[in-house]
Amino acid sequence: MTTEVLTFRPDDNVGDAMSSLVARSIDAAPVVDDAGSVVGMLSTGDLIVQETTLHVPTILSLFGATLELPSSKRHFEEDLRRALGSTVADVMTPEPVTIGSDATVEDAATSMHDEKVSRLPVVDGGQLVGIVSRTDILRAILSDDAAPAEG
Repeated sequence: MTTEVLTFRPDDNVGDAMSSLVARSIDAAPVVDDAGSVVGMLSTGDLIVQETTLHVPTILSLFGATLELPSSKRHFEEDLRRALGSTVADVMTPEPVTIGSDATVEDAATSMHDEKVSRLPVVDGGQLVGIVSRTDILRAILSDDAAPAEG
């Protein structure tokens, strides 16, 4: 578990938040309210999946002539620029799956698998205390395998 967790507030700018994720080479971080409660997760995928749509070029046929309207790339770039100016609350995944600080490695691995997530905020008394990633799970499993068997 990582206890020094990058977090965002719902009213943070999405562009700034995404820059922080990229700068730290992580793909997601919890969003917390003023009380420190987890209210969402922001991932690099949220920006593209939730805020942009793929615009297929529109083709019109007028009097036998074919005319292609603006390209999908330009629409995508415009949507992306608009999304980067919005707030974290606009694109985050609300009510993320969390685990308690007393959860076992097996609990965390099962929850990640069942919920199809790669990170789980760890909470204690409703407050964020850390985050567990798939790498943390693998590290714990490998360190258990490396330990000599008692007997």
